[in-house]
Amino acid sequence: MIDAVVMGRVGIDLYPNELETPLAEVGTYTRFVGGFAGNVATGLARLGVRTAIVSRVGAEGHGDFVRSWLTGEGIDVRFLATDPYWPTPPTFCEVWPPDRFPLTFYRRPTAPDWQLSPGDFDAEEVAKARLLYATGTGLAQSPSRETTLAAVRAHRGTTIFDLDWRETLWDVPHEYPALAAEAAAAADVVIGNEEEVETSGVTDVPTLVLKRGERGATVYDRGEETDVPGIPVEVVNGLGAGDAFAAALGHSLLQGLPLAEAARRGTIAGAIVASRLACSEAMPRLVEIEAVLA
Repeated sequence: MIDAVVMGRVGIDLYPNELETPLAEVGTYTRFVGGFAGNVATGLARLGVRTAIVSRVGAEGHGDFVRSWLTGEGIDVRFLATDPYWPTPPTFCEVWPPDRFPLTFYRRPTAPDWQLSPGDFDAEEVAKARLLYATGTGLAQSPSRETTLAAVRAHRGTTIFDLDWRETLWDVPHEYPALAAEAAAAADVVIGNEEEVETSGVTDVPTLVLKRGERGATVYDRGEETDVPGIPVEVVNGLGAGDAFAAALGHSLLQGLPLAEAARRGTIAGAIVASRLACSEAMPRLVEIEAVLA
């Protein structure tokens, strides 16, 4: 039985072995599984949640790597389809601690996960999962746009919509606010940072978790506002911290914890990942989060 389903972007991240170096001068990279769905699914699985990923990869070596790595993490990959035409997208990163991590995406004109269609997964099995994650990036192109919205509307458990605003991934950026609002209206919890909330205009929702980076988070839950302090940490790479936050928050909700406590655990998970280089491989295990709580 699946407890959580994560829909959306997955690919490979190429992280430089030379830090604080422009992309033009980087000589070597290390490959990791990346993307919201890859990272969050890994984060959930490492916290003991039975997790499935709903996405697509290419029919080549990088796609095989993603599938094999996720399987090794205990993630259900039955709904990780293989696209016969579009290759698995790479993302290149520069690392300039503590707060500059430029990304170069190779997703033009499209990517396998943007070709996600209803036939790629069992709609009923996804609908009955206790937890479903969807993202703003999944709305950037069709048919992923329609597939994502349909899954969010049909889901009968707790739905988490991550605003995940990345302007460079949208052919028509001004379409984002209306689509984000549509998905948010069908979700139980909306997550976003300050820029994402401002860009989307999504504020009139019952439950919003506003990520504030090193300043922690603010939870708006049915008229009540709670500030959650940040966790001091020496930042190595801030990328992936938000995905770790989302995973720990979802795990906590599955445990029946209040949303503010779930956000507190999310800030701990995010801080742990920010102190490491990679995203997916940096996702913490439950014992690490509990050690900080203790």
